[in-house]
Formats: sequence, C-alpha cells, structure tokens
Amino acid sequence: MAQSKFVKANEEIAKKVVDTFEKIEEAVVGGYTKVEDAFVDRYLTRDGETVEDAKARLKQEQEQRESSESSQ
Repeated sequence: MAQSKFVKANEEIAKKVVDTFEKIEEAVVGGYTKVEDAFVDRYLTRDGETVEDAKARLKQEQEQRESSESSQ
C-alpha cells in the first residue's frame, strides 16, 4: 500500500517535470527561431526574397560547397 502511494506520487512528479521541460523547450526553440528568422531577413535575403526562400538558397549553397570540397 505504502509503495503504491510512492509510485503514484513519483509518476505525478515525473509528469509535471516532463510537462515543464516541454514548455521550456518550446519557448527556447521558438525564441531561437524568431532570432534566426530576423537575422536571415535582415542580413541574408536578397531583393524580393522571403526568409524561407533565403534559407533554402543558403542550404543549397552550403550543400554545393560541401560536395565540391569532398570531391577535391
């Protein structure tokens, strides 16, 4: 009986810890994404290019650089 109370209490604590971690994780990732988008928008976009287009272009350019480096 006593052990089941401890198990139940432990499960409740674990659930609260996991929920809190998920909230913190969402806030941190969301904040980082906002900063990243603002940086790309301000410094890396070309005229008339959206942030998403700029990210795709940058990713493609990076892949091209990596493939050309590995072929040398």
